[in-house]
Amino acid sequence: MWMSTFARLALPALQRSTSAVACQALRACRRAGPAAAPLSYRLTPVQLRGQHTLGSASLPVACHSVRHVRALDEERLMEVEWEDGGHSLYPFTWLRDNCQCPLCTLQSAQARTLLLSDLDIHTGVDVVEVTNDNKVSVVWPDQHISVFDAEWLKKRCFSPASRQAMQEELFLNEHYYWDSKLHIPTADYQEVLHDDKAALAWLYALRRVGIVFLKGAPAERGHVARLAERIGYLRLTFYGHTWQVQDKPMANNVAYTSGKLSLHTDYPALHFTPGVQFLHCINQAMKGGESEVVDGFHMAEQLRREDPEAFQTLSSLRVDFTDTGTDYCDFMLQSKNRIIDVDTEGRVVRINYNNATRDSVLDLPLHQVQPFYRALKAYVDILTRPENVVTYRMEPGDIVTFDNWRLLHGRRSYVSRPEALRHLEGAYLDWDEVMSRLRILRRAVGDDV
Repeated sequence: MWMSTFARLALPALQRSTSAVACQALRACRRAGPAAAPLSYRLTPVQLRGQHTLGSASLPVACHSVRHVRALDEERLMEVEWEDGGHSLYPFTWLRDNCQCPLCTLQSAQARTLLLSDLDIHTGVDVVEVTNDNKVSVVWPDQHISVFDAEWLKKRCFSPASRQAMQEELFLNEHYYWDSKLHIPTADYQEVLHDDKAALAWLYALRRVGIVFLKGAPAERGHVARLAERIGYLRLTFYGHTWQVQDKPMANNVAYTSGKLSLHTDYPALHFTPGVQFLHCINQAMKGGESEVVDGFHMAEQLRREDPEAFQTLSSLRVDFTDTGTDYCDFMLQSKNRIIDVDTEGRVVRINYNNATRDSVLDLPLHQVQPFYRALKAYVDILTRPENVVTYRMEPGDIVTFDNWRLLHGRRSYVSRPEALRHLEGAYLDWDEVMSRLRILRRAVGDDV
């Protein structure tokens, strides 16, 4: 188990605590609406300014001992009674499906080799018992034997609390919500490249806050690709593995002009949009060009509170997006995405909004057109309130890394010097690769970063 320390970043008064306490604090931040206090820190491998550790601190390793085990044949469940007095129930079918023996599981790949066609989903059990080394042994009617480690079983308990804890450990779903008071977390580019603890701290903050600055990169092309290699690999799109944000004649994207860019997420014209974006400042404009970001999840929750009907409209109607041109290759994209994506529990999981690529095709019945515009205008009005927007200016060598599913970003218009045009290099990754690296780093260095 690991402990989220991000609550300590968001709430400096909160010291080392358990995972449950950290998650409660995060939920309290979310319910509170706008951030209660400015969030300001610099990421380092060991600590951040203000003497608050970044990342995730290790809990003492729990040792879950089994007191007793029995089969509930009528319910087709195995009940485990733990030494601490707790109880867990495990379906017979699930236990047989997840037998860890070499005949049923390829341990080198942690992959199941037992075929579903060979699984008796109505199986009973002959014997369940606790072994001398505190494991649980199950003898099945065909005399196959499965042996389960107590810690393995405990983590997979089917109780609502255990399931929630397991999902939080796997996916880090809790977020710290923020407004204009945010001081963007900052890390050192070279430390992130070469120190696993610094890299883990960076990825934790990227997941929890949604945006992190990296300082000290050389002001030359190639460093977003190098940073991506620290994680895995880049997401190739129609704009290439990396792409150059500069003034371009006959621009094939509004980003390649010097005009103002309204708050948006990138690439809603794809059905599966890139999850993470890197932007590296190589040259800055002579005047203007300040960047703007807003927490789209936080603002969606604000919309849900202020205007539930608008939230329901944007989270249910699918809107058309398009993108056409030539870059890495010819492209003619069409997608249908909800502006606000929610999961089965109603939690906001992705924002899809780019006014430039929102199609003139609007595949809605006539009676839904005006309600859609009203809902979208209500959301954009919340997004653009000054108290919700963070404004910053990138300097050569700065790399901003952010969650493209969550943050909306924009840019003020600018004037460049003819001899040194404003130039950012960008790249995309997907959250699957980022979370994979985060889990690997957490396993490699532990959670005490």
